[in-house]
Amino acid sequence: MRTDPHPHFDSAGAWDRTYLESLIREDFERCHPGETLDDFKRRASFSKEDKGLLRDWMAVAAARAAAARMVKER
Repeated sequence: MRTDPHPHFDSAGAWDRTYLESLIREDFERCHPGETLDDFKRRASFSKEDKGLLRDWMAVAAARAAAARMVKER
């Protein structure tokens, strides 16, 4: 049985990343009409500026995940 108190975070990071992206995808695409989060992630792999912006978006996602955990733990 898994005893991890943060079930969205695994050591491989894949499910974690998918969950976090789901928390920002709609807002990102609303702020950037005509562009998808997946397009942005591909560009971030070779653009320093986009990599920094993606890191900022993921920080927002992590904050949302933490807030959701706190509400769930109440």
